[in-house]
Amino acid sequence: MITKPCVGVLFALCAVAASGVALAAPVECLQLKDGWARLPPSAAMKMTAGYGTIHNTCATAVTIIGARSAVFGDVSLHETTLQGDVSRMQHLHHLLLPAGATVELKPGGKHLMLMQGKAALKEGQAVPLVLQLEGGGEAAATLQVRKAAR
Repeated sequence: MITKPCVGVLFALCAVAASGVALAAPVECLQLKDGWARLPPSAAMKMTAGYGTIHNTCATAVTIIGARSAVFGDVSLHETTLQGDVSRMQHLHHLLLPAGATVELKPGGKHLMLMQGKAALKEGQAVPLVLQLEGGGEAAATLQVRKAAR
């Protein structure tokens, strides 16, 4: 005999399954090394950029489709390019890393835009970051806040 509480739980599970919501699986073979975020020049500035080196040690290609952080309301991938004498920044909708590939996020190139900061950053602070992957996986990382590149 199925009781009312059991029916409620089954109904909720069916609703989640039907909605297409996937639980994010952690991906251990994608790693952000030497991750850092630039300390903004003013505590009032609610945006900055994040950098580091992403290594894909997975056996297959991985596509990063987004990112998030508890410290920022919006995190996105961007790339700065030089067109003549003009520097332009554009949003990257995805970043493909073939198996064994490495990509460097650096000033003047590919980077993370960290926007809508929820509090002023402090030098040395650890900023948690989650890279969102195509297919629902996620890779956790940390950015260390500092004044400039080393």
